[in-house]
Amino acid sequence: MGKMLYNDQIMERESVMDIEDRAYQFGDGVYEVIGVYDGTPLMMDEHMERLERSARELRLDLPAPVKDIKANLEKLVEANELEEGIIYMQISRGIASREHAFPEPGTQAVTVAYTREETRQSDLEDNGGTAVLAEDIRWLRCDIKTLNLLPNVMAKQKAVENDAVEAILHRGNTVTEASASNVFIVKDGELYTHPADNYILNGITRRKIIQLSGELGIKVNEQTYTVDDLLNADEVFISATKQDIVPILKVDDQTIGDGRAGKITHKILQAFRSLYQKETHHHKA
Repeated sequence: MGKMLYNDQIMERESVMDIEDRAYQFGDGVYEVIGVYDGTPLMMDEHMERLERSARELRLDLPAPVKDIKANLEKLVEANELEEGIIYMQISRGIASREHAFPEPGTQAVTVAYTREETRQSDLEDNGGTAVLAEDIRWLRCDIKTLNLLPNVMAKQKAVENDAVEAILHRGNTVTEASASNVFIVKDGELYTHPADNYILNGITRRKIIQLSGELGIKVNEQTYTVDDLLNADEVFISATKQDIVPILKVDDQTIGDGRAGKITHKILQAFRSLYQKETHHHKA
């Protein structure tokens, strides 16, 4: 895992960042985390499409065409001989004297990426975990995958201190998402999840779950729901890149359903596992 991508060069991982990179000083950039299964990046095109959208919303010019960025990330996976884990990549607005306004035209965006080995959390996916509630104090453009994650960090720390896998966020009484994942609830055999507006990040795994649920004949309602709806749901699960689908058995002191991973959650998880088995097989064929 010793090599990283810096702009379009794969080099040994070392101190390559400049202190006046706007990523450091303003969080002025975008990022993606891409899961790698059996040596294959999963849903890379969807991640690249979201990267383009995030950059566009921040008026950040990507330093290279998306197809070139994608090719470089695939080379990085090969260079690090990564079989199971993640690619982390970020693109900042560039290196410039510290002024809040955008730097002068011609300032080059900076791309950095590395890989990390991570094993699948099969036990957690099969058996579930617990969550805590936390007030959603983030800005109003959560649909952009920016480097500004301090509220998410604080919420995740609350989860860690309570031996929970995740902090589920709510604005007032409305559940939005979690500190690093999307949230789904199941009630009377139907799926509910917050609509993909400016209050949540439209997760790549989230989008795939909605598609797979349709194929499985499970109705998906993209609409807001309350904290009470969450606590009284038949099933709750979270989804994120590489974490995939994790059943939530308890939120704060409230047991969800019968306190076990639910049937619909399990059905969707199995469909998702089949998906990446097909994709990795197709990629290597």
